[in-house]
Amino acid sequence: MSRYDALQRNQDVARMPFNLPRVTKTLLIANGIGFLLQLLLGDDRLVALMLWPWGDVAYDPVGALAPAFMPWQLVTYSFLHGGFLHLAFNMLALAMFGAPLEYTWGERRFMTYYLVSVVGAALCQLLVGSYALSQGADPYPTIGASGGVFGLLLAYGMLFPNQRVMLLFPPIPMKARTLVIVYGLFELGLGITGLQPGVAHFAHLGGMLFGWLLIRHWRGQGPLGGGGRRGPNIRIVR
Repeated sequence: MSRYDALQRNQDVARMPFNLPRVTKTLLIANGIGFLLQLLLGDDRLVALMLWPWGDVAYDPVGALAPAFMPWQLVTYSFLHGGFLHLAFNMLALAMFGAPLEYTWGERRFMTYYLVSVVGAALCQLLVGSYALSQGADPYPTIGASGGVFGLLLAYGMLFPNQRVMLLFPPIPMKARTLVIVYGLFELGLGITGLQPGVAHFAHLGGMLFGWLLIRHWRGQGPLGGGGRRGPNIRIVR
């Protein structure tokens, strides 16, 4: 990246709280509308938009018929949230990591990346949930933009590896690359051990995985390295 580009990006980032790029702003508004609909209509009216596991229609613990999986759920689940804090943390991360990525990539590439991360997260959660259903577990829905947000976190760490970021809890500064590694290992550990039930850890990992695969594809690299036709240049800010 040239010095002029770096200066321009820093100016753009400085304006982000007041002048978010269009796609990032649209996603924030869409998630806000989704949460407002949950408050107005109730979750019961929106269950068909949540991500349900693939398998035979079954009954949940209270005796209500659980909706079957439908293709649109791969996207719609990401605009619903489990509470205000769930929404607030996801939207804060979307603004923090999404805006600089959109300024760097442009609207179309950023939107493509975000949707791939969201769908990739859904596919991974679909596998986990469907396997649990086949083993006799009760059907449960998945909601939230966290899969897409974790994909953005992965991309931010790859494009701006040495950018200093601050954790909220605890408030520890670290490089973006380190943050990605820490969060990735943390989610993997929780997903395997099941120490934090009720959170779709494998969806988070799926968003990161599919985001990583897409960036490698754009760089003209295969999933495991090397090979392939050289794709569009993806700048890395050192």
